[in-house]
Amino acid sequence: MRRILIEHARAVGAMKRGSGQANLSIDDALEAMVGETPEYWLDMDQALDRLAALDPRQARIVELRFFGGLSVEEVADVLGIATRTVDRDWKIARGWLRRQLDSHAF
Repeated sequence: MRRILIEHARAVGAMKRGSGQANLSIDDALEAMVGETPEYWLDMDQALDRLAALDPRQARIVELRFFGGLSVEEVADVLGIATRTVDRDWKIARGWLRRQLDSHAF
């Protein structure tokens, strides 16, 4: 899902630069579903890459929870770790990402 959103954001950005590509109906559905600007998703992608460099497990948890829609329990099963660890890492990663996106420090 992360890749789909990022590619969508890039396509919208390209269209703003005059590429002339037509939107597909899936793009319209994604845009309505996420309700964020393409720039937000590009910033999110960069922030997740930076988080992955600092803590790969936290970045993977964000991908599974945010983009994959998995519950804490499902993420714990996928990664083979305790639900308390997932919950703790999820909270830390969300705070870190929020600070990164709010500061626009990319």
